Amino acid sequence: MVMEASLILVLVFALLLALGIPIAISVAIAALSAILLALPLDIAVFTSAQKMVASLDSFSLVAVPFFILSGIIMNHGGIAHKLIDLAKLIGGRIPGSLAHTNIIGNGLFGSISSSAIAASTAIGGVMVPLQEKEGYDRKFAAAVNIASAPVGMVIPPSTAFIIFSLISGGTSIAALFMAGAVIGLLWMFTIMVVAYIIAKKNNYPIAAKNSNQNVKKIVIDAIPSLFLIVIVIGGILTGVFSAIEASAVCVIYSLFLALVYYRTLKVNQLPHVFVKAVEMTGIIMFLIAASSLMSFTMAFTGIPEALSNLVLGFSDNPIIILLIITLVLILIGTVMDVAPAILIFTPIFLPIALDLGIDPVHFGMFFILNLCVGTITPPVGTGLFVGSSIAKVNIEKLIKPLMPFYLAIFILLLVVTFVPQISLFLPNLLGL
Repeated sequence: MVMEASLILVLVFALLLALGIPIAISVAIAALSAILLALPLDIAVFTSAQKMVASLDSFSLVAVPFFILSGIIMNHGGIAHKLIDLAKLIGGRIPGSLAHTNIIGNGLFGSISSSAIAASTAIGGVMVPLQEKEGYDRKFAAAVNIASAPVGMVIPPSTAFIIFSLISGGTSIAALFMAGAVIGLLWMFTIMVVAYIIAKKNNYPIAAKNSNQNVKKIVIDAIPSLFLIVIVIGGILTGVFSAIEASAVCVIYSLFLALVYYRTLKVNQLPHVFVKAVEMTGIIMFLIAASSLMSFTMAFTGIPEALSNLVLGFSDNPIIILLIITLVLILIGTVMDVAPAILIFTPIFLPIALDLGIDPVHFGMFFILNLCVGTITPPVGTGLFVGSSIAKVNIEKLIKPLMPFYLAIFILLLVVTFVPQISLFLPNLLGL
């Protein structure tokens, strides 16, 4: 039955996606089709509905809509330019300073908005034309924006870690946040090194020095936005509030910044913001419910255990197994958004990782990192398409400029995968 269920699950899911059916609906129908091998139609439908509803009865899920709402408020709050100005200061007067500004800006804005697409659009939409105006090659500017766009998805607060924590059975969100902070900074540093080398080679111009007065104003304007990260991480680590409570604090603080401090959002715009948050929350919740049904179907038919035995039977070398998982996750990331990929594939690969003795925090870190890398990987990574569209450069012309960045990112990915202490040293140091 395992083989038949696996074939039905994969074929029905692939067929529905090819027909343009939304992922959540495709997942639910594929799971229901597979479970019909073991249960009568009436019992299968009743059980499936029960599992989908029960999967949403989790207090941890309260954090998801709040973080989504906070991100949307920040996106509408007009803070991108303030973070860009700050990133210019951090980037300094070194070769490729505007490229470094793009990278740092994507990291800062992406961490606040929890969206690679939002960061690529808000920061890249400003920085790519500016770099071209200052004498940078437009393809290089586009490559920098694409390579750094997903950085914010691994820098806390990130909804990806919350979803992984829920699906993995309660992996510490605080530990995942701390691990993500380290890996996100390493990703930014890696891209900046490559950008520096290329900029030095091509003699790209250095940004003009700011006056002391401008520096003071830029820092003061940007600090309140960045303080959101400090509040969330500091509050969780000191025990002032939990990760779930931190999501509500994010919303309150974001509203304060957008409505009162920056005054970039008007009260009459709030209904639109709330509606958009409800729409996004509904999509994610339906995905969670459908993915829980698929997880139940796979567990009921014995698919995860069979797949685990297959992979572990292929080789008993942890390095080979991790390389296989890495390749599969990158391929998945090219065709699927990070959130549904976490929901669908965590129940498949987590048991294998646990059999290998891999720490769940380390697994979650390289699992999500792989999926993020997949979003900017050809041929169909969503981040690649968005970055190409923003820069108005054909994807075919971006592959060559992206190659040095891909090489550096894949080296980082392998180091994170095979050196667990990179992910674990800060959570361990903090006793998480």
